[in-house]
Amino acid sequence: MPSTVKGVIARSKGAPVEVVDIVVPDPGPGEAVVTLQACGVCHTDLHYREGGINDDFPFLLGHEAAGVVEAVGEGVTQVEPGDFVILNWRAVCGECRACAKGQPQYCFNTHNATQKMTLTDGTELSPALGIGAFAQKTLVAAGQCTKVPEADAAAVGLLGCGVMAGFGAAVNTGDVRRGESIAVFGCGGVGNAALAGAQVAGATTIIAVDVDDRKLEGAKRFGATHTINAKNQDPVQRIRELTGGFGADVVVEAVGRPETYEQAFYARDLAGRVVLVGVPTPDLKVTLPLIDIFGHGGSLKSSWYGDCLPSRDFPMLVDLYRQGRLDLDAFVSERIGIEDVEAAFDKMREGSVLRSVVIL
Repeated sequence: MPSTVKGVIARSKGAPVEVVDIVVPDPGPGEAVVTLQACGVCHTDLHYREGGINDDFPFLLGHEAAGVVEAVGEGVTQVEPGDFVILNWRAVCGECRACAKGQPQYCFNTHNATQKMTLTDGTELSPALGIGAFAQKTLVAAGQCTKVPEADAAAVGLLGCGVMAGFGAAVNTGDVRRGESIAVFGCGGVGNAALAGAQVAGATTIIAVDVDDRKLEGAKRFGATHTINAKNQDPVQRIRELTGGFGADVVVEAVGRPETYEQAFYARDLAGRVVLVGVPTPDLKVTLPLIDIFGHGGSLKSSWYGDCLPSRDFPMLVDLYRQGRLDLDAFVSERIGIEDVEAAFDKMREGSVLRSVVIL
């Protein structure tokens, strides 16, 4: 029988979120129902609420989550009831041109559940990133469930989006290696995850750049060996000073602004790698002299979801967490109730938290 549970929705653009009753169908073919334990409050959820993604209101918010599979539909073999899973929004299809080339981390046709969750009056909900996890239960495509070793859901659930995006930007997209240098612009959750990834990968010079001394102090916990307040110092010049005059091997831009992207471009070594993981708004543009792009060599990359493959990366990162080598607990600023999501958005804007996590 379908379940009626509490969930957080955005009913219209810019309006405060509401806690309402939602109806979760029984899973159909290829689908799974997951009883959620925790879900992080991500900037993407705020973008949905403010109409920055699309206008398919009402949205069922939340996507950075972990829980236990309650039921599966016909044909599902990769997970079963009782499995502890992290939800992902890259359920690879195995058939698109990226998958056919052996690059499923770029899958262009990821799966979502076919059925819709609804309000009690039958109004269909649009789940954020195909997940909708600010709820006691959610319906997803079974491929959106990645089975991992059981661990604290509030910590490991963050791998479902922000931590994976930052860690993967450094390790998967930037391919930072032992002994290399890396600079990260922006020390929010994604930027700090890039710092942590660089530390795990063996980078020896790990430079954090921000305009907030509180965030820079916090970045040291995630592996930063040096910090730069870009309000007080020229970050390009300082990064060069810290890297023998050459610039960093890898520079991760986790802000999504033209001015910081240009600084990232000029702060890298010749043949270095620049990775954009900060999400820009559609109106922003970057202007760089073409001769400088040619003259610097190397690569300019964008990182989508940390170029991750959930089935490969999530279990590995949970293992690193359980071994004490990846401090996911440090990303959890507070644990809140389902009724506190709107207040968590306010704290996010203030920059006073890395992640508020809803305990369900």
